[in-house]
Amino acid sequence: MRSASSARTVPTFTGDLAADDLGQTLLHEHLFVQQPEVDRALPDDGWEEDRGVRDAIAHLDLLHDRGVSTVVDLTVPGLGRDAALVARVASRTRMRVVAATGWYTHDVLPTFFRLNGPGRLVDGPDRLAELFVGDVTQGIQGTGVRAGALKVVSDVDGMTDDVHRVFAAAALAHRETGVPVFTHSHAPSRGGLEQQDVLERAGVGLDRVVIGHAGDSDDLDYLQELAARGSFLGFDRFGMEHMATDAQRIEMLLALLERGLAPQIVLSHDAAIYSRVTPPSWRREHTPHWTMHHLHDRILPLLRQKGVGDGEIRTMLRDNPRRVLVGPGNEGQR
Repeated sequence: MRSASSARTVPTFTGDLAADDLGQTLLHEHLFVQQPEVDRALPDDGWEEDRGVRDAIAHLDLLHDRGVSTVVDLTVPGLGRDAALVARVASRTRMRVVAATGWYTHDVLPTFFRLNGPGRLVDGPDRLAELFVGDVTQGIQGTGVRAGALKVVSDVDGMTDDVHRVFAAAALAHRETGVPVFTHSHAPSRGGLEQQDVLERAGVGLDRVVIGHAGDSDDLDYLQELAARGSFLGFDRFGMEHMATDAQRIEMLLALLERGLAPQIVLSHDAAIYSRVTPPSWRREHTPHWTMHHLHDRILPLLRQKGVGDGEIRTMLRDNPRRVLVGPGNEGQR
């Protein structure tokens, strides 16, 4: 585990950041979501790296102007993580960017991992765990940038064998490094509860876990069950209205705030500045507000109109992210 002194800092693309300097933090965002194998077969004629870097810098600087100081980029392998590309952006923006490790799959892992590892055809060490721990302790892809977050995924298929392997490797990395765990969950099937079960059995304290996409749910009992076990609830898809409308998310959020659960809620968008997965024309038509600016431009004003106070907003955007990233007892002073 990290020492108490080191736990009061968070690694970013531009060096360690003191907990007190995190400021407003969006815990679940993406700079570049890429599909390298798709691009090799079907190149994206609309992508040009230098322009992509400039667009990302401008986007993050506008977000910084709105009061956000830190963004956690939960782009991991499986989503085309490119640490060197993000480093180009991070070195030229006022925003502090935290990197993540993990593997994005909600069904099967690449063939390499299916054939290599403990008890596999090529018996040997758990290369997933080696990757995750190395990314946290040594740095990602030769950049020297250390990951400050672990990302795991399960979806409608539940805890498949390969998904379970990723969770087990992430749990081991968490136990060795103390880095928090962020999930992608399937809210309609109440999938966050199974995630909590698996992580808890693997030795992860549930107060170091953010159940991602909890805000997709309209099941108040489910959300309260997740919170009762100590995890943070990710209301992290504002603007992604093809999953749930912002009005639905706000309704659930207000219900939880009325029950005193502000200390367990974090806010974000799961937005990408560039995404190979959905073309810009589709996003303009179907999710026109799905950007990292949406909370500050539209959602926070609506919450204030509905009686949410600045103290609760501070808790969800500043205090809770700090507790997630540095752990209980290491938050520093406000």
